[in-house]
Amino acid sequence: MRISKFKSILFLLPFLLCFIIFWLIPIIFGIWISLNNWNLSTGIHRFIGLKNYIDIFTSGNMYNAFFMKALKNVLIFVLISVPPLVIVALCLALIVDNLPNKLKPVFRTIFFISYSVSVTAVASIFLWLFNGNGGFINNILINLGIISSPINWLNKQPYAWIALVITTIWWTIGYNMMLFINSLNDIDQSLYEAASLDGANFWYKFKSIIYPSIKNVLVFVILTTTIASFNLYGQAKLITAGGPSQSTTTLIMNIEKTVFGLNQLGAGSAMAILMGIIIMLISFLQMIITREKDEIRR
Repeated sequence: MRISKFKSILFLLPFLLCFIIFWLIPIIFGIWISLNNWNLSTGIHRFIGLKNYIDIFTSGNMYNAFFMKALKNVLIFVLISVPPLVIVALCLALIVDNLPNKLKPVFRTIFFISYSVSVTAVASIFLWLFNGNGGFINNILINLGIISSPINWLNKQPYAWIALVITTIWWTIGYNMMLFINSLNDIDQSLYEAASLDGANFWYKFKSIIYPSIKNVLVFVILTTTIASFNLYGQAKLITAGGPSQSTTTLIMNIEKTVFGLNQLGAGSAMAILMGIIIMLISFLQMIITREKDEIRR
């Protein structure tokens, strides 16, 4: 019994070490830094308690403006990006799942390949597509007679948000789609056959067979997509540069500016800690809402 218990501890040890070294210690150190007035360039630091956090929540303070403006921006992005990222991925998964078996691997690869492209390459592609002067999308829309003059996609709202959402969908949709496809593959085909014999339409099959079977994966996709959207950085940094008028500036961009631009490591760490807390609260709230909806359906 003792030997078996010892073996179990040995198996867990690598995970525990990685957890402590790469997660727990950095978080504790980050919290400690956030309680200091820490100058990055000189390395000089002084304990100031919760002052960095108080400054962030004090109206009129520079750090308050940095944090609150960026928080508003990322919340907007979460609201407008998460629904299409989940719904489009699920629709594509349902389409691919109903294709002939020979075609399924081909379309899986086609849709997933964009996920393997670096954010720099993605930004270069969409900077060309959304270019206000001679961009591909503007040329197509003008030639089709949909618009009479070019749209300034990257320097005017709401077009800048539209450009970022489209970019994010194209870039990351393959990951969510593959999760849904793997979940759909686990559904017993006899359930579909029985439903078809009863004359069930697609909506009934989705409600009675598909949704209950992929529910856990759906919750996981919503949570991970929300967290990913909240961590928006690369697309906004490279495509819109936070503009127009800082309307697409994100929390990570302003944390970067605070730490590396203003050399205020303590204030930047406080912003990062608050950002992590907000993400956890949103994730927890989503899980509660999902559970309540499931209980109501039952």
